[in-house]
Amino acid sequence: MPSLVKSAALEGINAIPVDIEVNVLPGLPSFTVVGLTDKAIQESKERMISALSNLDYTPPRRKTIVSLAPASLKKEGSFYDLPITLGYLMASQQIKVSPPALYNLRENSWFVGELGLDGTVRAVHGILPIVLAAAKAKIKNLYIPAGNAVEAAAVANQINIYPIDSLQDLLSHLSTTDENSQLTPLDITSPNGTKHKPEIDFADIKGQEHAKRALLIAAASGHNVLMIGSPGTGKTILARALADILPPLSFEESLAVTSLYSIAGLLPINQGLVHNRPFRNPHHGASSVALVGGGAHPKPGEVSLAHTGVLFLDELPEFSSHVLDQLRQPIEDGYISISRAAYTISYPSRCQLISAMNPCKCGFAGSEKKTCQCTPGEVLRYQRRVSGPLIDRFDLHVLVSDVPVNELLDKNQNSFSSKQAGAQALTARKKALQRQGKTNAELSIKQIKQFCQIDNTCRKLLLQAEDKFHLSPRGVHRLLKVSRTIADLNDSDNIHPNHLAEALQYREQLQTALPELI
Repeated sequence: MPSLVKSAALEGINAIPVDIEVNVLPGLPSFTVVGLTDKAIQESKERMISALSNLDYTPPRRKTIVSLAPASLKKEGSFYDLPITLGYLMASQQIKVSPPALYNLRENSWFVGELGLDGTVRAVHGILPIVLAAAKAKIKNLYIPAGNAVEAAAVANQINIYPIDSLQDLLSHLSTTDENSQLTPLDITSPNGTKHKPEIDFADIKGQEHAKRALLIAAASGHNVLMIGSPGTGKTILARALADILPPLSFEESLAVTSLYSIAGLLPINQGLVHNRPFRNPHHGASSVALVGGGAHPKPGEVSLAHTGVLFLDELPEFSSHVLDQLRQPIEDGYISISRAAYTISYPSRCQLISAMNPCKCGFAGSEKKTCQCTPGEVLRYQRRVSGPLIDRFDLHVLVSDVPVNELLDKNQNSFSSKQAGAQALTARKKALQRQGKTNAELSIKQIKQFCQIDNTCRKLLLQAEDKFHLSPRGVHRLLKVSRTIADLNDSDNIHPNHLAEALQYREQLQTALPELI
């Protein structure tokens, strides 16, 4: 009679229940796994044979069929080793499970884990999405590798999670009563997480008050920022300082970020929830797959790994134009869809795009310290590496100028620290969330009309700006959203002309630095 053991399959950042049926039949020895599986699952037979031999169980010596249902769902990874082995031992009647325990095992338990050759259970990727799916499906018991216990502890109060060190521990647990079992459910009331101290404080950055003000506006509501300036003016330092003034992650955001890092294999063993907003800084040689995700076995790219945080693209024109253009859709929509012939996977990608670039190839066009060596044609070709539609998706355009040496050597510390900037950004973001349930950067066109209303004076100013800066409809909408954020920072319920005028300054910066693109 076939045995049934339940597990799960990952699809994006979600997990879907999977039924694993194992049947041992008369016939020539064979071991067949069906159900749209990858190479790692096919290789589970070898790991299972070695583990069973080391634990004095009989490995498959008859015709054995393993079915993973639903058969139409793509299944990948090595975490099916444990449920397949358990199903085989039950189907071959090498372990006895009482009827009540068998019903609980078949209907209320999921099993996940990779087997070592000696029967140990190794940690796997993607545990947190599986735990969340099990809790949503009202599963009572989840058996996972002990190495994933801290990661799973975030929702340990919603489900019985049993950390397992070896296959023998699991088999002993299933063959004994609950009172005599050595396995106990995970009980961590305050899961560990990762928190880091600020790397760069606003108080340590000399000058650049205009740029710091722009980053404060960006942090308050998740706006995209493009910084233009000569080499060494502090664009990268400013971007890294931004990461430390962003509001803290909510619990739901922490779950989403941790799930993405777990699926991508970037979450260290014995690490709990990620509590800091991500800061991703890919090299300009990154491929489109690395940046937006995909591959033979689709994984989240940098734009998804930066979800709820910052995607920093330094030396923006050095990226392939093809790669940059692929960022336009996920930045605008907040998710990226990776399509294959048989299935489509979606990953969240709602992040802040922060970029830095030089005004020309040599980097000194417009600099007061050095003379630009580029010809007008070279300047134009360099600037055109970044397409106009991508430029238009930046809410704030900031010109980062040189800082005088005497200001750099000034020993007096700036009074405006990252702690103060973070507090202001958090207050403004809370104001926006209370008003509309989302940040200003996420407002739709309909919501812009509702929450970004302007008076006649602002309307005249905006009409003048449209003629001067040749604003697209998208540019107008982004200008209104930035004005709404500035009003929130000033604790104003309405957008006033000074708020709109300040937002317009960041369009003027782009016209000054990159006149050929305007």
